[in-house]
Amino acid sequence: MKLGLTGGIACGKSTVSAMLVSRGAKLVDADQAAREVVLPGQPALAAIVAEFGQAVLNEDGTMNRAEVGKLVFGNRERLTTLESILHPAIRSHMWAQILAYEAEDRAQLIVADIPLLYEAGQDQAYEAVMVVYAPRAVQIERLMTRNALTEEQAEQRIRLQMDIEEKRSRADYVIDNSGTLEETSQQVDRFWQEQGLP
Repeated sequence: MKLGLTGGIACGKSTVSAMLVSRGAKLVDADQAAREVVLPGQPALAAIVAEFGQAVLNEDGTMNRAEVGKLVFGNRERLTTLESILHPAIRSHMWAQILAYEAEDRAQLIVADIPLLYEAGQDQAYEAVMVVYAPRAVQIERLMTRNALTEEQAEQRIRLQMDIEEKRSRADYVIDNSGTLEETSQQVDRFWQEQGLP
């Protein structure tokens, strides 16, 4: 089964993906893919340099993330250009991995960890979607603790994403990660058993 995994910021998506992997799932991570498609020699990096200039490269030929960030920050048009290069590259990188895993064993669970799965309209590409859920108050509290943010800053970050309640209502499977790790693990076990996974 090809499962899209998503959630809101500070909902504990990486915790749940690690639990699934520990039970035997294969993980394809959008954040990891985003780092790999801009490595030296990759077509996406060449396209970014062609679009934004040599200043986006470090001396060793790697991408200077801070410089790219400065160029697109607050500039919708430039950000859209950057995304039009990155998103297709990330998607094709992920699907190459997914198809390779599927060729190894069609019965295994393949988890695609995509933070903005719904926002990017990627939910239809997967057989099912799992949302890792925590109520907004818990998200705010965790963000304030984890990133040393004020309540206002935490709210701002959460508002950048689709509302967690909407994600929850659209999901095929929901893992409520607002309790203890043990409770989360039990829900993952239940999901695993229901799917008849080895």
